[in-house]
Amino acid sequence: MSTVHVVVPAGVDDPRRPSGGNTYDRRACEGLRTLGWDALECPVPGDWPAPDRRASEGLAQALSGMPDDAVVLLDGLVASAVPEVLVPESGRLRQVALVHLPLGVDVPSAATASRRRVLAREAHTLRAARAVVVPSRWARDWLTSTYALPAERLRVVPPGVERADPALASAGGGRLLCVGAVTPVKGQDLLVEALASLADLDWSCALVGSVAADPGFSGSVQMRARAGGIGARVRFTGPLVGPALRARFEGTDLLVVASRTETYGMVVTEALARGIPVIAPAVGGLPESLGRSSDGRRPGTLVPPGDVGALAGALREWLTDEATRARLRRAAGQRRTHLAGWSATAASLAQVLEEVAA
Repeated sequence: MSTVHVVVPAGVDDPRRPSGGNTYDRRACEGLRTLGWDALECPVPGDWPAPDRRASEGLAQALSGMPDDAVVLLDGLVASAVPEVLVPESGRLRQVALVHLPLGVDVPSAATASRRRVLAREAHTLRAARAVVVPSRWARDWLTSTYALPAERLRVVPPGVERADPALASAGGGRLLCVGAVTPVKGQDLLVEALASLADLDWSCALVGSVAADPGFSGSVQMRARAGGIGARVRFTGPLVGPALRARFEGTDLLVVASRTETYGMVVTEALARGIPVIAPAVGGLPESLGRSSDGRRPGTLVPPGDVGALAGALREWLTDEATRARLRRAAGQRRTHLAGWSATAASLAQVLEEVAA
């Protein structure tokens, strides 16, 4: 039996902090075990990717207890944050970084000094890894161009998805859903601004995700909804997981993504697994996750990133044009049948680990 030590941030299963990265980590471990791997999870406490000294020391201690030549799969929140801990161990341990979102992507370009520091530290760590796994071709290309990483070390292993029964569509298509922690990266401020211009139409929108991740931002988004006269139609549900999230999808006509950046966007394939069309910005890996149906049609609409007017226009077309809804629903139904499951993700990841272990 092959063994891999999987280093993840503590709290990976915390229902108060669901994320695509946490889901990927959990499903990857389960899938590797199904394939015969001994996946030894090593949760490390700390505020990753900004750990204090105690957290860094805890990681160093955990790594020091692993045997020489051990294969170590590190979640990117840990792998990209502490080169002073990981690089000295890179000759002894066979490190593989699983980068859900490069840290350098998430730092505002205006914060020049901070961005340079984050980029330098992340590059130092990833260059020392035996392999770097990313969820999309876009993420691979970003790392290649930004950090000049050797192409042969970068491997694209997209997330899988569980296919579900098709959601029952309503006639008017007005049940909208946005999933993600309420933060600037996820762009709920842009969505609320777009929705405020559609107050004349019949719709409701559930914003599923933590409002505690950035209380100042989430508070301003809720204030903007009230000021726009749509406060009663925009519901902030908090984070939902398991049956509660599945029930929310089952009562949804359209997924709306307004993110300023995404390396993949697992929520997109979660919607498509139920035949639910998607409106999303053409940014990062979102065009890849949206994909196309078997006859080449998009199962949704891509809009320019950050363009509130374009987002509002796409929503208005969906809500007022029955032919548009029918066309996108057909494409989403076709796309649903071609989505890869988590077993494919585990098989691809296992191949990377086997090559590193050889």
